[in-house]
Amino acid sequence: MALKNEMVAQGNFLFRYRSYFPILLLPVAFLVIWATLPEKQHFYTRSIDTIEILAILICLFGLLIRIMTVGYTPKNTSGRNTEEGQVADSVNTSGIYSMVRHPLYLGNYFMWLGIAIFTGSIWFVVAFTLMYWLYYERIMMAEEEFLLNKFGKIYESWASLTPAFIPDLGKWNRPALSFSWRKVLKKEKNGLFAIFFSDFYTSMLGTMVKDWPMGYK
Repeated sequence: MALKNEMVAQGNFLFRYRSYFPILLLPVAFLVIWATLPEKQHFYTRSIDTIEILAILICLFGLLIRIMTVGYTPKNTSGRNTEEGQVADSVNTSGIYSMVRHPLYLGNYFMWLGIAIFTGSIWFVVAFTLMYWLYYERIMMAEEEFLLNKFGKIYESWASLTPAFIPDLGKWNRPALSFSWRKVLKKEKNGLFAIFFSDFYTSMLGTMVKDWPMGYK
């Protein structure tokens, strides 16, 4: 199998299970937090500092990108999938899609980058970024292969002018549809929940450190 075909096949598999990526991230993030705590200090006793505020703001920025994406897109687009695989009734080319081809995954990156920054470890942030790229690069390749096969020249023409992941702000075009809060609330409530759950998760597990047999570090 050619390398491209192999990566597309991997991407189709990962696409089905992409929502489980945070489950892999959170336990590792907690271990990094615990390992880097100052002597005789538990996570649950830490005061909120600038890094934590920055982390939350970055998470919310990622959620905002997703909201601006989902709120302007038509039905059966923007990363929807079924038991059979990917679904797309049209190619999104206006609004945020006029600046970047994969805005949802850009939003995801910032949401989970915030969690990585929350650990306070620059090495974990770098490792997370590399892992995220390897994981989602394959998913993006699989999506693009699907869209190219379905929409042909329409997709190819748009993709040739639009960056894959780093937005080109100069290419902004107004959204073709009006904004739908109903759609956002239906599809993105889980994203907001995930941000606050992640904060709660690390805080809750941090309180358990004092009960571990190893005691304080």
